[in-house]
Amino acid sequence: MRKNKLKEIFKTGKSAVNGWLQIPNSFTAELMANQDWDSLTLDMQHGIIDYPNAVGMLQAISTKDVVPMARVNWNEPGQIMKILDAGAYGIICPMISNKNEAENFVKACMYPPRGYRSYGPIRGLVYGGADYAEKANDEIIKFAMIETKESLENLDKIMQTEGLDGIYIGPADLSLAVGEKPSFDKPEGDPVYDLIMKILEHAKKNNIIAGIQNGQPEYAEKMIKKGFQLVTIGSDQRYMTAASKTAISKLKKNTKKDLGKGY
Repeated sequence: MRKNKLKEIFKTGKSAVNGWLQIPNSFTAELMANQDWDSLTLDMQHGIIDYPNAVGMLQAISTKDVVPMARVNWNEPGQIMKILDAGAYGIICPMISNKNEAENFVKACMYPPRGYRSYGPIRGLVYGGADYAEKANDEIIKFAMIETKESLENLDKIMQTEGLDGIYIGPADLSLAVGEKPSFDKPEGDPVYDLIMKILEHAKKNNIIAGIQNGQPEYAEKMIKKGFQLVTIGSDQRYMTAASKTAISKLKKNTKKDLGKGY
């Protein structure tokens, strides 16, 4: 089976840079795949990507040595299994609040006896190889998103879930969970920043990978130095928007800035 490059990166103690795809188009996915990303994640929660779009985008990503992942819209086994069958090599699952939810998520990603994933990797075999079913449990990477108030009370229990590879912080929803305005790139001294550092320390203690969504590369670099091993920067639609604004502002003298508050 094709090796999961992210797992190889993490084993060496290095960090991976993840790109974010929200535009439902195989050509834009191919353009992103031709940059130097370690992985690309299809955002099927807040992006406008449906399953047929996702399949074409995964095929486009496969033209390069970039790990294809997906953020599903909920902890729903059918959707998780179906995008894995399409060839995703990693799943980011939102709104994991307790150990039971974490266990159900992990089991949906794994074939028996370690889970209850149904067999039928229609494209997984093409992308992964003929021995996909035998080795998929060990190659598919699983991230549980920590972004609810309840999850903050269950950090160790969630992180000790057997088969869970890592946690992923969604700063916007985490902010809402504790009564703050949703945004990314929280500065030091911000209450959400302190929570992010707390989650990171628990991840280190439990020896699992910590990932986080970022708005700007400078902030992502700071998070790498703090110990995050998966950092996401911006998104395809934000890059398109930001580049357009920059070009137009030079001609129209528009001084409005993109503050990086959305995906």
